[in-house]
Amino acid sequence: MRASLLKETIKSLFPIQRTVSIEGAPGGGKTTVVHEVAEELGVECRELHMPTMLVEDFGVLYPKGNTNVLEYKLPEWFPQKGIAPDAGILLFDDRNQADKDLQKVLANICQARNLHGTSMPDGWMVVSTGNRQSDRAGANKVLSHLRNRETVYEFDTHLDDWTSWALDNGVKPEVISFMRFKPGLLHDFDPQRDANPTPRAWVEGVSDALGVVPPEAEYETFKGAVGEGAAAEFTGFVKIFRKLPNPDGILLNPTTSEVPTDPPTLYALAGSIAERASKGNFDRVCTYAQRMGGDFSVLTVSYAVRKNPELCETQAFTKWSVDHQDVLF
Repeated sequence: MRASLLKETIKSLFPIQRTVSIEGAPGGGKTTVVHEVAEELGVECRELHMPTMLVEDFGVLYPKGNTNVLEYKLPEWFPQKGIAPDAGILLFDDRNQADKDLQKVLANICQARNLHGTSMPDGWMVVSTGNRQSDRAGANKVLSHLRNRETVYEFDTHLDDWTSWALDNGVKPEVISFMRFKPGLLHDFDPQRDANPTPRAWVEGVSDALGVVPPEAEYETFKGAVGEGAAAEFTGFVKIFRKLPNPDGILLNPTTSEVPTDPPTLYALAGSIAERASKGNFDRVCTYAQRMGGDFSVLTVSYAVRKNPELCETQAFTKWSVDHQDVLF
């Protein structure tokens, strides 16, 4: 299930607090989806990293006062009824790497909605994320009774969902444009490789490093994040990006400036021009975009209005949209 639909599905299940598990290849953004759901619902999200937890992290027995009776001291992270907010999401991250003893405790929380007899508020939802055993990411077999207490969704990376997220979260235009050019490299996970191109690797290992490390170290930096093949293709694309005609010059003369013919340059130019789009120059952006033609016109304008929704209010966008009603989003 793609991210946009998964978010809406979790939000629809939130009122009934159905326990949900999200599974998929490493680095796709499963945990991010849960945090975004909580933000959109306006509730707290408490995240626990299960591979580093012990059974003792779920409560420890102590003497009750000066008696011989033992009682559990509960961890601070557990949302106790009467103390925690009335609603929230309790997120168990990488739960498939947890051992059987931890899975048993989690199964009880999912079913009984309490920890050692102390209840959660009625408005809290339990969500877990995890990789599959086939991903060779340290995942263990999930106990059957835990599986039976949750709804499992398979997470699929989708280019349009990722692009929307990337535009909202400051991912470098070079990376976004490259993903549109080579969508198959967005999430090409192979457990046999040491490094893989994944959404997380492209953002944290490539976009965040771009323009930070010396140019001479870029290829090795990218290779260490996304692997040799993807790094080589992206490095070549960046060279094209840096040799583009001056976008500011193009926007000064959108009707006469040369339009490249090779796809890699057009993808790079679309991102570069869209980054410069404003209310003051959007008529010229649309003029040049029309000359780029077809998919590249759509890519340029959609990229621009996603970054700056106010552009949809311009006369230039209205005029452009008349010819592109079938692709508007």
